[in-house]
Amino acid sequence: MTQPQSRIRRSFGDLSERALAFWLLVPAALLLGLVALYPVGRLLYTSLFRRRLTDETGNSPVFVGFQNFVQAFADERFWTALWNTLLIVLVTVPGALVVGLLLALLANLPFRVKWPVRLGLLLPWALPLVFAGLIFRWFFDSQYGVVNDVIVRLGGERLLWVTTPELLFWAICISIIWKSSSFVALILLAGLQVIPKELYESAAVDGANRWQSFWRITLPLLLPAILVAAIFRTITAFQTFDIPFAMQNGGSSFETLAMYVRTMSIENLNFGYGSALAVLMFLISFAVTLVYLRYVRGADD
Repeated sequence: MTQPQSRIRRSFGDLSERALAFWLLVPAALLLGLVALYPVGRLLYTSLFRRRLTDETGNSPVFVGFQNFVQAFADERFWTALWNTLLIVLVTVPGALVVGLLLALLANLPFRVKWPVRLGLLLPWALPLVFAGLIFRWFFDSQYGVVNDVIVRLGGERLLWVTTPELLFWAICISIIWKSSSFVALILLAGLQVIPKELYESAAVDGANRWQSFWRITLPLLLPAILVAAIFRTITAFQTFDIPFAMQNGGSSFETLAMYVRTMSIENLNFGYGSALAVLMFLISFAVTLVYLRYVRGADD
């Protein structure tokens, strides 16, 4: 046993190593419970009550059990918001992974000066989400946006990106992919840098070209990092709020589940129903995370 460990054990009295480990973990467990478990527990508790400040009940919550969840399953607006969220996940997660992989491969090239490339990766990730949404709202503006200006110069007609639902969806997806692909690229770049260079040298001696080296060496060894990036990206995609909210200037013609939770809780002051919607969103994200973790564990085995 090292000297610092001996001093710690003497300060806690004559404890076994198991008991000492328990008491040393207690502060971390309490902190985890305070910042993670208590908010989730409080959310679950609130979802079981009818609490709407605009009702006659006011601040007096009424226990209704699972009635808020039953109301959600019968709410057409909930299913529309959930479908919009799933579409965002299905388009932006693969899109961010592909663009992030290309950016990571580019940043991993043997440039003489690497910091400008890596700074370029960090900048989109460092921008606030609302700011990114406002930038892309200007890009896709029908009158003076950059995108329409390019389309007109190429001989096309101006498109109403923000007011046409189908075009708005793709504009939101492009914005999210641009914002999130840099974060994915940083994770994949870390994975690329731990792949031994000797593997590529051996493949080159055996006559493998760059494409074969990518498929046989890079992609299989990068799979754990891709799965980690996919988990983070999927969870944040289910929580999409800021960019579509900013691009619609607070409107809700395209509404995600997180935007619906905000509308119910903040605008309508219906905290019970808003909490039930938030619980459902949490359960969906949790289920997706469990599926990913099960897949990762299977890949490790």
